[in-house]
Order: sequence, then C-alpha cells, then structure tokens
Amino acid sequence: MSDALAAAIIGAGLLADELAAAFRPYGEVIRLDEVERAETEAHRLRALVMACDGWDTSIYRETRERCRRLGIPWLPVRTEHGIAVIGPLERPGEPGCAHCFELRRERARPDAAAYRAILNHHGPELAKRPSPYLDELAAATIAALGVRMIDQGSGCHVWYVRLNGLTVERHAFLPEPLCPECGSLPMDDRDSAVIVLRSQPKRAPDDYRTRDIVDELDALVADYVDGESGLIRPLVRDTQGGLVIAGAMLPLRFAGGSEPGVGRTRGYRTSEVTAILEALERWGGVEPGGKRTVIRAAFRDIAADALDPRTLGVHSPEAYAAEDFPFRPFTEDEETEWVWGYSFARRSPILVPETVAYYYVHRDRPRQERPFLYEISNGCALGSGMEEAILYGILEVVERDAFLMTWYGRLGVPRIDLDSAKNRMVPLQAAAISAETGYRIEVYDTTMEHGIPSVWALAIRGGEEPTAAPRPRMVCAAAAHLDPEQAVLSALSELGPLLADLLRRYPDEAERARRMVDDPGLVTTMHDHSTLYGADEAFGRLEFLTGTASTRDLAAMRESTVAFRSADLRDDLLEVIGRILAEGMDVIVVDQTTPEHRVHGFTCVKVLIPGMIPMTFGHRNRRLDGLTRPLVIPYRLGYRPAPLTPEALNPHPHPFP
Repeated sequence: MSDALAAAIIGAGLLADELAAAFRPYGEVIRLDEVERAETEAHRLRALVMACDGWDTSIYRETRERCRRLGIPWLPVRTEHGIAVIGPLERPGEPGCAHCFELRRERARPDAAAYRAILNHHGPELAKRPSPYLDELAAATIAALGVRMIDQGSGCHVWYVRLNGLTVERHAFLPEPLCPECGSLPMDDRDSAVIVLRSQPKRAPDDYRTRDIVDELDALVADYVDGESGLIRPLVRDTQGGLVIAGAMLPLRFAGGSEPGVGRTRGYRTSEVTAILEALERWGGVEPGGKRTVIRAAFRDIAADALDPRTLGVHSPEAYAAEDFPFRPFTEDEETEWVWGYSFARRSPILVPETVAYYYVHRDRPRQERPFLYEISNGCALGSGMEEAILYGILEVVERDAFLMTWYGRLGVPRIDLDSAKNRMVPLQAAAISAETGYRIEVYDTTMEHGIPSVWALAIRGGEEPTAAPRPRMVCAAAAHLDPEQAVLSALSELGPLLADLLRRYPDEAERARRMVDDPGLVTTMHDHSTLYGADEAFGRLEFLTGTASTRDLAAMRESTVAFRSADLRDDLLEVIGRILAEGMDVIVVDQTTPEHRVHGFTCVKVLIPGMIPMTFGHRNRRLDGLTRPLVIPYRLGYRPAPLTPEALNPHPHPFP
C-alpha cells in the first residue's frame, strides 16, 4: 500500500472480516454497521468498502450519494453465487460507477435475460444467502484484490474471482454517458456544430487513412471488447468467398437490440479491426450518445435554420397512405426533435431532424410521432479525425446513390476491364471468387456527374445447372473510393462473402424468391433484395447492365482522379465537397461522436447530401419523390436521349444487398 490508510468496512460476514484483516497492515480499519455512520469518520477515510457475502446491491445508491457528498471513494464487494465481484472503485466526480458496469454487463451478456429473471424471482434470498463456495481462502484472495484496487486508485474495471477454482479475471468497462447515476452530456448547441477543417498530412498520396489502425488491434480489443462488460461482445471469425470474415456484435441500449460490425479482408487482424470500427460507427449512428437533444419545434418556426427533409427524397403518397406504414408525411406545422449539423453550402450550422441523424432514436416514441422517413446507417462513418470521417461518409452516400441512379435509370454503364488494373490484386481477387464458386465476375463503372469513382460488382451463375439444390443466379455489391482500383477491391471484398452467404441460404429461400418476382410487396428486408435476384426469373431485369457493349480501362479511370491525390487529406476532402457543391447540392455533417469514440481518438459523423438517392430496404420504403437527379442526370451523362419522367424509372425492387 502506497501510504497510510484509514478504511471503513461496512458489512458483516466472512468477506467483511477478511477485508478488515487485509487492510489492517496499512492503517486504521473502522468497522461500521451502516453507511450513515461514515459521516462522522469521513475526515479520516481514504476509502469505504461495502462488503456482502451474498448478492445484495440494494444499498449501493445510498452509499454512492453519501460518498459523493463526503468526497471519498468507495468499493463494492459481493458474491454472485459462484463468482465474487470486486469493484468498480467509484471516485467522487468521476464517471464510471457500479451502475455503469451493470448497464454494460446487461448488454454484453447473451444470457442477460436469464440473470435478470433469477434476480427478479430470487433476489431477496440471494442477497441474504452467502455463496456456498465462499471460504476463508477465497475471502482472503478477494480481500487482497480489494486492497489492490484502492491502492492503485483506478476505476472502470472489476475483478472476478471464480470461487470454484479461485481463478481471477479482470473486466474493464467504459463509463456509460447516459448513466442516471454518474453520466452527464452537454446540450446540443449551434456553436459546437461548427466544423473547421484542419490540415491532415497523408502518409502517401493514395492513402486516405491518417493512421494505421491495424497496428492498434490489441488496444482496440482492450478498450472495447469484453464478454462481460465490453461495448462489443467477443469477436468471431470465419472464412467466406476467399476472404477472412470477422464479426463484432454491438449490443444496444434497448432490450434485445444489437448491430453487427463485419470485416471482410485477406487477413485476420485487418478483418477484426474493420469489424470493431464498423461496430463503433453503428454506436454513433443509432441514437444521440455525445450530446442531449434539446430542440423540439415545427419546421415553419425554424425554417431559416433548418434542413427541409423533403429535399432528401420522401416516400410516395401511396406508401404514406397505407394504414400500416410506419412513417408519417412531413408537414411544416408538426413538431419534432432537431439536432445541429453543419452545412458546407451555407457555411453555417443547420438543424436536421433527429430521426434523420440517428436511425433508431424513434423506437420508443408513440405512433403519432413516428418519423417522416425510413433511415439507416447510410452516410455514417468513423475516422481518426473529422476530415477522414467526413470523407468516408461522403463515399458511402456516393456509392449507394450511384448504384441506385444506375438501377432506377437503367443505365448502360461501361464494364471495367479488370486486367487493366495496376494493382494485380484486382484480377486475382475476382479470379479467387470465380475459382471458389464457379461464378463469373463483372464490375461496372457507375461514376456519376461529380466524378467521384464508384463501381457495381456482379457475380453471375452461368445458365441452368443440374444441381441437387438451387443456386442463386446473381448477387451484387458496390463501392466508391477516390482510388478507382481500391473501389473495385472494396466491391469484390463485399461480393465474395455476400455470394457465399447467399449460396448457403438460397436453397431454403428459392421458392420465396420466385414469389417476390411477381409480388414486390414481399420484399421487406435487406436480405429480401439479394434473395429476389437469386431467382432466374429476375435476371432479365439487369439486361441494361449485362448487355452493355462499352468498356472502361482502370488506368483511364485513375488518370481522371489526379485531383484526389494531394499531400493533405483536407485538400482531397475540399475537392470532393467542391464538386458536390458545384452540382447544386450540399454536404451536411452531423457530429455523432460519443465519449466511447474519444477513448481511442475517433470521430463519428453522419453525412447527408440532399439530392442524392438514399439507400432503403423494403420496396415500399424507397425514397424517390422530390428528387430530380434520377430524371436529368441519365440524359446529361449521355445514357438517355432525353430527361426521364417519374413513370420511366425502374419500377422493380433494387438488388443492393
């Protein structure tokens, strides 16, 4: 122990006795029978320890409030049948309390519901009954860990002692910003939404990430991954489509909610890092976790400062009229919540509907306050700084818009000659997918009027096959990147695992796929879109693409992107934003960064580009009304002899997976 200590031990039983004995060599030990008596001894105390041989947390809140008022740390110690839990050490004025730990544990554990049921049914008995595995040797081990925690003075972790074998585990957790006991978030305000882009020197002209996160895998796991208390559950591994797959499941704040992070690369470490980063991106996008929403108003009252959601593309009148449609038509007089973002066209903050900026925030609201629009993680991105996050958010919006522009306009975009790639991994990756599956791989250049490279990848089964189980006819993927070869590689990295997944599940879904060909109303989920286009009967809908005669050389595509290869990421981003603004659109950024992101130096954003087609899943959820680009850009790019009418747009569900 680093210096003399006066510790108060509250509780009676074996743990309290052993803790008192363990602390006694380091200073005075005061035994108290109730927390109220600590007030008279507070001036002498370095810490208070709440010890219970059973599973009793009933007095934690009172203890926390009293210790906070007295300005002394406190440490809970208890058993939960076969486990002793030591900690966390709560320090007054610092986030990361025992309730934070319980919130994290409730989400991280896949069996949390069973634990909750046991406590609800047997709580009073468990609180009084000591663990049958608790003996003097175990209590001494527990007490030594308690002394260590107070001596080191570090919080945000607990120690487990498995009482059947005295094995010891350390479980770290992050403070919960929304914790009702210790959490505090700043109010969302106009001034904090201002974005000033700063210089970000690049490691190489064609490298758009400012640090190598793969080297930080171990630190990422330590900060975020833990099966008991982590923001992310333990990672899983697999191989599909010639690539290594990693999964990072992110439990959400509402019961049963979760979002997956997935990595698909050629190496385990890279895939695991990618999965963790995608999970962290989802954490920022689901609901406000970095600031408190405070503005509720009708659009008419804030119109000068607000984004008109109709510019984002809305649902059809027929969809809104359906009694079971989960969205309501936008009106200027209805009140809703708004959050601050930043408009690069206006060069000033702008109010954005909260349900547009955060796609799960509406889940607990009454039906009369349901959102105006179907929204997903489209445009959400994570980066090592604001500049990087915004760039990758833009690229995702561009990727999906280019795919949907090609689909709805039935554009005969050129096929890319993969053998023309300077990076030989491009044809090798395509060949690997073909060798593993027997499917033909084709990639198309879907770059739109702004010149930001985007591609559409296809895996196509050739003709009829006399196989025991039906195989899907095709599957799609897409990507956008400032380096066109990287865009192709990204699309192929998505395509292989998507194909492997569809091959696995299609035999059971082939009949449903055929039904969806005739009834698009059956297309209601993300998986339905790819399943539908597994059907041979739907393949003809892609003839506008597969029948194209023109080709594009990757070297020529790369030459057209010289402006994106500066020495500073900020300059590349300004070039990208400038091109979008020059087309009469805007780039709007909502900062979704939470305290959890800042632990590892990340920034999380949601990018909106009014005028681009948003990705939606479920055929009736498509959002085309109010958008003019799908009608005029095909003509402007030379794919159509005249502007399209709304009736001329592709009426079928899109095949984006």
